[in-house]
Amino acid sequence: MIVGTPNTRRPLRWAMVGGGRGSQIGYIHRAAAARERAFELVAGAFDIDAAAGRAFGVELGLDPGRCYATHAAMFAAEAARADGIEAVSIATPNNTHFAIARAALEHGLHVVCEKPLCFTLAQAEALEALAQARGRVVGVTYGYSGYPMIEQARAMVENGDLGEIRLVNLQFAHGFHSQAVEETSPGTAWRVDPRFAGPSYVLGDIGTHPLYISQVILPHLKIRRLLCARQSFVKSRAPLEDNAVTLMEYDTGAFGTLWASAVNAGGMHGQKVRIVGAKASLEWWDEHPNQLSYEVQGEPVRLLDRGMPYLYPQARQDDRIGPGHPEGLFEGWANLYYRFAIAMEASDRGEGERLEGLRFPGIEAGVEGVRWVENCVRSADLGGVWVDYR
Repeated sequence: MIVGTPNTRRPLRWAMVGGGRGSQIGYIHRAAAARERAFELVAGAFDIDAAAGRAFGVELGLDPGRCYATHAAMFAAEAARADGIEAVSIATPNNTHFAIARAALEHGLHVVCEKPLCFTLAQAEALEALAQARGRVVGVTYGYSGYPMIEQARAMVENGDLGEIRLVNLQFAHGFHSQAVEETSPGTAWRVDPRFAGPSYVLGDIGTHPLYISQVILPHLKIRRLLCARQSFVKSRAPLEDNAVTLMEYDTGAFGTLWASAVNAGGMHGQKVRIVGAKASLEWWDEHPNQLSYEVQGEPVRLLDRGMPYLYPQARQDDRIGPGHPEGLFEGWANLYYRFAIAMEASDRGEGERLEGLRFPGIEAGVEGVRWVENCVRSADLGGVWVDYR
């Protein structure tokens, strides 16, 4: 159970690129990083408008001299300081991720990056090689995977509670972009523009979230081949999709589906993960993240609650307040950020034993997300055909 004691010897000196005023996700990065006192924000390049970024950094309490116009200026200046930054979070549009992450790694910094990690598998593998060569940690913010009940599902599968896994049904289908909201929303406009978003919209923006959760719960399942069909129901978004369905065959014989959509009219969030085994099924819904539905064939449905003593130990280690009190997305993100910090400190100090059993979405998760999107786009653009995954 988390009781507020530090997980690291001291807070890591940390900066942000992007995440400035009006950012959809900048605040949750800062709140999650500060929650366990694992990081201290000391610098930033928060906005493409240098003056606006500096003013925002000053409002956050930073030294004006450490509020930079660009990430390049920040990395160079901070490298010359004895108290320079040790880690950076990248919260910018997709098209900038690769260049900023590469520059950060070349300056010896640990990285936390928004997903998708970059545009192409070749870029992702280049970042992976660079991170390994420099001994740096790269974390990817698959924030929903920080919920404790995801760990319960993983433990139940590992313990054989479901039996042999047969079906994996995944979805992230909301309705907030069922109309052309990008005409008045800059935060949506870049997400549907291939110059900034890359080769996909909903596949990369939301589809990779349940995909990663499934990989946490089912690490033994590997995709053998997939088939994807994608549509642009708001025609101005073409060639990027606002709806997609992917079929997946796993090497064990299990079968999976993933529905990603921004045009599920009336849908709020709609991220669900359902795992079907020979004996029982599990279902997790991110609108009710503190609960897990456990359905044994021939028995009443059981609703498992976060924090209860009947859960596996893995599901209780990140409990923050005990059962009954709901925990939300900010706690889930904080669980990832403190794990990022442990991994970064362990890397810096050569303490490999601290990484044993420490699960977080690292560079390999970022690479796998890009691989999946690339294969989905390839399949869809070939007319919706089966393609080998690797």
